[in-house]
Amino acid sequence: MINDLILIADSGSTKTDWCLIEKNGDTKTVQTIGINPYQMDYASIKDVLDKELYPFINPDAVKEIYFYGSGCSTVRKCQTLENVLHEFFGKANLIEVHHDMLGAARALCGKSAGIACILGTGSNSCYYDGNDIVENVESLGYFFGDEGSGAHLGKKLLMDYFHKKIPAEILDSFCNRFNPSVESILDAVYNKPRPSRFLASFSPFLLENISHPYVKNLISSSFDEFFAKTVSQYSNFKQLKVSFIGSVAYYFNDILKESAAKAGITTDKFYRSAIEGLIDFHYNS
Repeated sequence: MINDLILIADSGSTKTDWCLIEKNGDTKTVQTIGINPYQMDYASIKDVLDKELYPFINPDAVKEIYFYGSGCSTVRKCQTLENVLHEFFGKANLIEVHHDMLGAARALCGKSAGIACILGTGSNSCYYDGNDIVENVESLGYFFGDEGSGAHLGKKLLMDYFHKKIPAEILDSFCNRFNPSVESILDAVYNKPRPSRFLASFSPFLLENISHPYVKNLISSSFDEFFAKTVSQYSNFKQLKVSFIGSVAYYFNDILKESAAKAGITTDKFYRSAIEGLIDFHYNS
């Protein structure tokens, strides 16, 4: 049982889920935009905390903070975020910043060994031994990799559109909704901020049309690539249960399970967000 108020954050490229755990175990959740120290500097992170978090959480009441985020993969980037959090939560006794992959592993596996995967805007995976991440296959980001992610699905859909491979029965719906042009797409990917988020924004369209064989095949092939290029690289992937966090894994879990079965992979948990598992991990610890 905890003695002080704990704040847990699970941050991806699109959003950050914050959860305040009170002494009696009650929780309060708040959502802000994603916080990524690779894409945001000190001032812009502080601005998010001031405008989106402060109205809902009293910083002086928080004594422990565990922040798990995409982009928190180097000491320098973690330190940037720690500095902002120390300023904002001036009375906190403990602040820890970790990569979102460790957050996913703790949420999905707790103290047990397993393979944890993130399939949201981007994708990632790791082999977790119950205490630490001991293996991690590089995801390489939306440009070179991120197979199975929302960004990867969006990229595949756009490539099919420009190569005229989208079936006529859903093409009109796609054009009416997005009115895509080569210029607008390339500008969004190469010139505007958060290109992976832009690419992932096409995922809801796929979900709405999931019954169409073309859409199902597109999603399935993306998951097949994810298992072939990432999960199957872990030496013991067929002996361990594989669990997933993220909106793509959650909403497309039926197709994901089929793809996993083809690869000889045993699936376990599917969470939309890591927060639920992280609450259990930290409160009970």
